[in-house]
Amino acid sequence: MINRKVDITLIGAGIMSATLGILLKKLMPDATIGIYERLDKVGAESSDAWNNAGTGHSSFCELNYTPEKENGQIDLTKALKIANSFEVSKQFWSYLNEEDLFPSNQSFINDIPHMSFVTGDENVRFLKKRYKAMSKHAIFEDMVYSDDHSQVTDWIPLMMNNRVHKHKLATTRMDIGTDVNFGAITRGMINYLEQLDGVEVHLGHEVQDLKHLKDGTWKVDMEDLDSGEEVDVFCKFVFIGAGGGSLTLLEKSDIPEGRGYGGFPVSGQWLKCNNPAIIKQHSAKVYGKAAEGNPPMSVPHLDTRWMDGEQGLLFGPYAGFSTKFLKNGSYFDLPFSIEMHNIWPMLKAGINNIGLTKYLINQVTQSMEERFAFLQSYYPDAKMEDWELKIAGQRVQIIKKDEKEGGKLQFGTEIVSSADGSLAALLGASPGASTSVSIMLNVLETCFAKEMKSKKWQKTLKTMIPTYGVSLNNRPGLLRKIRSWTSEILKLED
Repeated sequence: MINRKVDITLIGAGIMSATLGILLKKLMPDATIGIYERLDKVGAESSDAWNNAGTGHSSFCELNYTPEKENGQIDLTKALKIANSFEVSKQFWSYLNEEDLFPSNQSFINDIPHMSFVTGDENVRFLKKRYKAMSKHAIFEDMVYSDDHSQVTDWIPLMMNNRVHKHKLATTRMDIGTDVNFGAITRGMINYLEQLDGVEVHLGHEVQDLKHLKDGTWKVDMEDLDSGEEVDVFCKFVFIGAGGGSLTLLEKSDIPEGRGYGGFPVSGQWLKCNNPAIIKQHSAKVYGKAAEGNPPMSVPHLDTRWMDGEQGLLFGPYAGFSTKFLKNGSYFDLPFSIEMHNIWPMLKAGINNIGLTKYLINQVTQSMEERFAFLQSYYPDAKMEDWELKIAGQRVQIIKKDEKEGGKLQFGTEIVSSADGSLAALLGASPGASTSVSIMLNVLETCFAKEMKSKKWQKTLKTMIPTYGVSLNNRPGLLRKIRSWTSEILKLED
């Protein structure tokens, strides 16, 4: 039996724990921090490049972030929030780069245009209305729109060559879009944290239980998977940032605030291009519109990626179903997560989302030929021999109790914290990694509310994030100044 005592325990060595670890260490230099990861590698689950869309979600191209309301107006609430959050993330990463906290050869963010692409009269009407609404805001003022075939062909020739123009088509384009390798960011941050006094990273450690002791501290029971030894960690604050595994650990904590939560796991797959000549012909992230009745996770995209210095091309996502909560999890994750407190919300959410069930059944039973036909609707000249199917990450969508519906399926992320602020867990999925800095600031504001109001913490936060506490959506001059700074530091197009 090994006993350890630290101030802060971070469960999961992904981008969330890495971000929170640096924020806390900058705000509390004397704090001791233990980071515990079940796998033998940092950032190998949801943060890994192959398991993450890597879009640098900034609402430039994601049509599901801008729904059309019943009155015909485009709802920009979510889009503006996410766009502002991504600017916050870029500021934090720029600070880390400027302070030489990343290895100098660490390339994790690259320029790539973000485009939306639609066909058909109704979709073209929607996209043009969306463009007009978004381009009024400074954060989207660089967006351009075109329904001219020759212009669109110049932008995305791979998608336009030999396309049969039966329907109208239109695109929007933002040249300041980015591709982000969140696995690289995570490994850079964890590597930096390991070098600091008072920080220890333990791989191959699996949490077995969490207990809130009478004195207000937490006892986290773990197993060292390499040696088989039991490890007990005693701490004042616990953050559960274990991706899909967070729900199971939240249940083990037994905090009242976690009751009524369940999870619905969805796996992802990509078609990956293996022909370098084809890959070089496409340089954009092109997002389409989900089919009527399909969930947000089904939004198709032909996606240029940069991973470990090499350009790649992916198409998807194709959904799958597994009862695992993590890609490296157990098939018993879903059944073991069902308890008396969440069985009713989960049943009601299932009944209320029959469409999702049908969608997943259709996706799971698709043949390779059917998957490939979907790709050809975006890239008409695609040849099957140039593509292979790759398994991507595992996501767990939030199910929570609801007074009206009994239970509802919720897309996005949510922080669940104990009343005393001594434990916080992050549940849910996209666009988590892109907005990780804002999400972790929310954790601090919830669990360290008093300290966050202090002049010392405010000053430190504004050193790392110059616009902390200020929305860039209403400050066009400040937005342009900050973008110019982050673009210079991160070597991006301004």
